[in-house]
Amino acid sequence: MFHVSPEGFSLDGRPVRLLSGALHYFRSLPEQWPHRLGQLRAMGLNCVETYVPWNLHEPRPGTYDFTGMADLERFLTATREAGLHAIVRPSPYICAEWENGGLPWWLLADPEVRALRCQDPGYLARVERWFDVLLPRLVPHQVTHGGNVLMMQIENEYGSYGTDAGYLRHLAELMRARGVDVPLFTSDGPEDFFLTGGSVPGHLATVNFGSRAGEAFERLAALRPDDPPMCMEFWCGWFDHWGDDHVVRDPADAADALDEILTAGGQVNLYMAHGGTNFATWAGANTKDPVTGERYAPTVTSYDYDAPVDERGGVTEKFHAFRAVLARHADATPPEPLPLPPLLPAGRVDLTESVRLFDVLDRLSPAPPVHGAEPPSFEELGIAHGLVLYETTVPGPRGPYPLSVQGLADRAHVYLDGRPVGVLERDGEQQVPDVAVAGAAARVSLLVESMGRVNYGTGLGDRKGVRRVLHTQQSLHGWRARPVELGHGTPEGLPWGTGGEGPGPVFHRGHLEAAGPADGYLALPGWGKGYVWVNGFCLGRYWERGPQRTLYVPWPLLRAGRNEIVVLELDAAPERPAVELRDSADLG
Repeated sequence: MFHVSPEGFSLDGRPVRLLSGALHYFRSLPEQWPHRLGQLRAMGLNCVETYVPWNLHEPRPGTYDFTGMADLERFLTATREAGLHAIVRPSPYICAEWENGGLPWWLLADPEVRALRCQDPGYLARVERWFDVLLPRLVPHQVTHGGNVLMMQIENEYGSYGTDAGYLRHLAELMRARGVDVPLFTSDGPEDFFLTGGSVPGHLATVNFGSRAGEAFERLAALRPDDPPMCMEFWCGWFDHWGDDHVVRDPADAADALDEILTAGGQVNLYMAHGGTNFATWAGANTKDPVTGERYAPTVTSYDYDAPVDERGGVTEKFHAFRAVLARHADATPPEPLPLPPLLPAGRVDLTESVRLFDVLDRLSPAPPVHGAEPPSFEELGIAHGLVLYETTVPGPRGPYPLSVQGLADRAHVYLDGRPVGVLERDGEQQVPDVAVAGAAARVSLLVESMGRVNYGTGLGDRKGVRRVLHTQQSLHGWRARPVELGHGTPEGLPWGTGGEGPGPVFHRGHLEAAGPADGYLALPGWGKGYVWVNGFCLGRYWERGPQRTLYVPWPLLRAGRNEIVVLELDAAPERPAVELRDSADLG
């Protein structure tokens, strides 16, 4: 069995050094998992680590999904078939730059849940219900049951969030009571307040960092002298936010840091070994100020992470640098890297069909509008992500005054009697100046789009929508709200034609002729902001502000012959709507 001691790890009585890499099953497609796992083996790793995002598997209370890219057991079986050990970090919170840190959005609408990630009875009851479903799926894959899962995490980086030690102990007890008998661990930054707030006596504590391994392991040893040195997250790259620069790390610098970990006798998990993609609306967000929550920064669609195995599964200069370091610290010679699937030829696809969102609102939001004195939130309306059209009237006549919003999350197109008058953003312009009402009343409409919920720190529990709208100092009341959920399958039954005239977002459609399944990179030069679907699968968001300029198209989405491409443009499409296929990624 797998055993942890101050000297290190052992398996079936023999010493084992964990050379692990993070690869999240939910950031690639099941058909791609064997290839991605093979690349980890080729790098010289002997273990794979993955989180389990609660919100992917329980999209609505009591409704569970373990199919397709959510097929956790199929993934764990694939890791064993690839000859890799496994580390599982099974929620309830994962961070991971993932929507709401993996916590389901519906917790924010549950009146019995008063607080997250603590001993709140309502929250714990939902966690226990989730564990009753999840853990029986994990137990048979433990090494103690003939599987390959060596360890499981209690909670993730809790020292960065709170100090409820009883909550962490309770989670460990829940896991033990449901058959988890492999070693349990926590992972936190190496500073004393992280470790003292996030570790659990009697269970392994590990540390997360990107450099200065010697210092990190010394701090760990000072507080946890009986725990062997392990870096559970060696940050060998980083992630990107919309509107910021693309982040890269020099391969030689990263390789030197990896060598320092291993030379110090540490175990390691590369975060990330392969990043993958934040498909659909699964990308999370950060706030730049951990105290005030100011400066909202949503994460881009790509999760390439500047990892040694890139978003498409290709090996990079960093891969080869890591392979050389790992070879010096491992006994076995790794296999050669695997070849990549075919790539679509560069070209252009004209999107000749269109339909205006406002013209099909009854199809997209068939339920009667929700009425309220104040604008209801997305959570109160029962949707995870997408668009909500909020409407009310302003009495008049009245002279021009600013129309302002409070609590906008995250972006709103504003219309006055159907005429666009401005675009407001959570961290940008928050008011439309000089809004006048000439007659007895005017209709004010806000089409609000949500971006990712904050996944880290005190900003967790990020609600979407609008809290209050004012004309001058006066709150506007009597709202109607119509939700349009986006992010997964393409909206069905749209009356495609050439109906793109007039204000508001527009759906555009075209068709790609392909010789067969192949990877691709889709670019949208001249477009503003929106979403892309290929054969009904949402690739994710695009935004002209970058840094990301191409969306990755995985080969399992395509088929020989005709393939549908749908774009929902929220701002303004080019005069001749088209998308481009490129032969390489452009992440900025």
